[in-house]
Amino acid sequence: MKKIQMVDLQSQYYKIKNDVDNAVLNVMDSAAFINGPEVKSFQNELESYLEVKHVIPCANGTDALQIALMALDLKEGDEVITADFTFAATVEVIHLLKLKSVLVDVDYDTFTISTEEIKKAITPRTKAIIPVHIFGQCANMEEILKIAEEHNLYVIEDNAQAIGAQYRFSDGTQKYAGTMATVGTTSFFPSKNLGCYGDGGALFTNNDELAHRLRGIVNHGMYERYYHDEVGVNSRLDSIQAAVLRKKLPHLDTYNEARRKAADYYDEAFAGHVNILTPKRSESSTHVFHQYTLRILNGKRNELQKFLAEKEIPAMIYYPVALRKQKAYFQESNDADFVNTDKLLDQVISLPMHTELDEEQLKYITDAVLEFMG
Repeated sequence: MKKIQMVDLQSQYYKIKNDVDNAVLNVMDSAAFINGPEVKSFQNELESYLEVKHVIPCANGTDALQIALMALDLKEGDEVITADFTFAATVEVIHLLKLKSVLVDVDYDTFTISTEEIKKAITPRTKAIIPVHIFGQCANMEEILKIAEEHNLYVIEDNAQAIGAQYRFSDGTQKYAGTMATVGTTSFFPSKNLGCYGDGGALFTNNDELAHRLRGIVNHGMYERYYHDEVGVNSRLDSIQAAVLRKKLPHLDTYNEARRKAADYYDEAFAGHVNILTPKRSESSTHVFHQYTLRILNGKRNELQKFLAEKEIPAMIYYPVALRKQKAYFQESNDADFVNTDKLLDQVISLPMHTELDEEQLKYITDAVLEFMG
């Protein structure tokens, strides 16, 4: 059996090696390393795939979040509501811009931000909501957008983990993750469902004026070369990474389907086990399984992780510490307001999930989990 990895990027690369190698060499031959034709072509192709008016490539997903907030003219001390259970980049950018993060609990079953807790957290200082489409499926965007409209708030979708997922509104319309709000952001970190071979990111919007501003901010605040109309940053997707992404984008749906197939195998293997809860799939969102995350109910999550490591099966805990209790972002809080987050911190464990998992590996993984869990 092939060695099991949390993410097998090497095997995925080998399947498209010739296409990727040629694309990268073409960039080398052209020497158009920054803002070259590959970047523009990738932008156009991703706009077409996502059915969104504007894609603005940038250097990474964290920059994308920061640039989105910069473009909205928020003032120091303005409040931004987001989930307590997510990766730190979501709050990192809020604090970098001297805004105030307001952390709220998540839904226990889907891990996404609780809309009821959003409502409770709104104050006169609230200016934006950042829902995180965590682990591969969309937050409750219909309700979030309704709340935002009622209170005149911006919505920034953190779509670093769910590119290619689709959200279905109650009227039957469907939109891709990252394209529903004021602005959406994503990461092309190598392990993402659509990942490059370095760092990369992008922003999405259907607003022409906002798109124009975002394009200036990513490039030192310039709309005309050497004329700096506002404070910007240096955050560009380089041409080599764009070339790689262009070759991988046509495979994204296939990649996501492979992840769903692996998730189906896991679901079936663990169905009905009294101490294992499999990921709930939202009725309103497709799931692209950036992570496959179990909840272990018998208090032995950490022991399971050690047992799997002994079997040479990697398993990760996303996330071990609530953001509100991180040293950098510590907030005085009432733990009673974060019941779901705190339960998840003790229960979640993510199994290997990538496009190259085969049935032999999946059986070995599930057999090992069931052997330990009894």
